[in-house]
Amino acid sequence: MSTQRGGWELPISEGQLTRLTRDMEEAHRETLPVMRASGADLTEQVTAGGTRVEAGGTREAHEDRSHELDASGATGRRRFLLGAGGAGAAFLLAACGGGKSSSSSQPAADASAAALDASPYTGDLKIVALAVALENQAVGAYKAALAAAKAGKLGTVPPAVSTFATTAMAQHMDHAAAWNAVLTGAGKPAIKGVPLSDQKQVTQALGQAKDVSAVAKLALQLEDQAAQTYLFAVSNVKSVGAIQTAATIAPVEAMHAAILHFVLGQYPVPDAFLPIDKAAKPSLLTV
Repeated sequence: MSTQRGGWELPISEGQLTRLTRDMEEAHRETLPVMRASGADLTEQVTAGGTRVEAGGTREAHEDRSHELDASGATGRRRFLLGAGGAGAAFLLAACGGGKSSSSSQPAADASAAALDASPYTGDLKIVALAVALENQAVGAYKAALAAAKAGKLGTVPPAVSTFATTAMAQHMDHAAAWNAVLTGAGKPAIKGVPLSDQKQVTQALGQAKDVSAVAKLALQLEDQAAQTYLFAVSNVKSVGAIQTAATIAPVEAMHAAILHFVLGQYPVPDAFLPIDKAAKPSLLTV
């Protein structure tokens, strides 16, 4: 059952959206311990210059926790959302040394070129800094959308939509904090704000949005970009900790995207592999 609100129609019921958001939050909470442990390992690996995992280390913990997440009685909804967009399979394949997409050569070339500038972030830390900036961009987008909704600029917004946006924003804040902890732990400055060259366009698009559909389309673009950037990271960074952190966060980003597809009236059919054509390039960073 769809919900009609001031000219814009929510394709699913508010009850359905509420349940999907609750599943998304439960999955996020279950990944937090692994995400933080992997981030700590990444900090240690970067500062020590190592990339290997000791026996019994976080790779095993991540695999165990991933199994627990998938088997935890949570419901087919959560398993479907985690798999929507192919994120689960694609990240597992990449983390285990699977083949890389042929389209990854251009982002890799950009990463090499970006490493030549005067940025304090080089190597894997360049990707970490990019991840923080993308998370901050998503936080800012959801925050602006909620403010616009409160001001009545988006018409009448269903409460369930506002709850989803608030929940997704908080999760992006958690992800940004985890990545920033890696940067500061490695003696680098934390990323504040959104140092991305496309931020002006995103801000302008948000300002021009007149209803929930327009905001959802923009949010979906940002979520797809984040998930695909993490896939690029899994295939291209050297530190095992970076691979684990990206692989832990990515499925939650994919859940955000899957729910936004529902909000837009699109069924998020899972793909066998997640592409990286929408992945952000390291050269997008302005720091």
